[in-house]
Amino acid sequence: MKSVSVAEAKAHLSELITQAAEGETVSITRRGKPVAQLVAAQKPRKKIDVEMLRKVTEGMPLQKQSAGDFIREMRDSDRY
Repeated sequence: MKSVSVAEAKAHLSELITQAAEGETVSITRRGKPVAQLVAAQKPRKKIDVEMLRKVTEGMPLQKQSAGDFIREMRDSDRY
């Protein structure tokens, strides 16, 4: 977490917003004590259309082995 004074935040607000948008938390202090935080805004999640997902996946064949076994076999037998 990055910590800056109110004066620094005023002078470099655009840069601090960019850093927060990239995932860094920025703490703003007044007289050495934290008074605010800049964090990335939560992006709204898209709703999943369950019916469309079922239509897409209903024609797909089931795997003969679990995903874990498949990856383990791939890892042990192939070079990557």
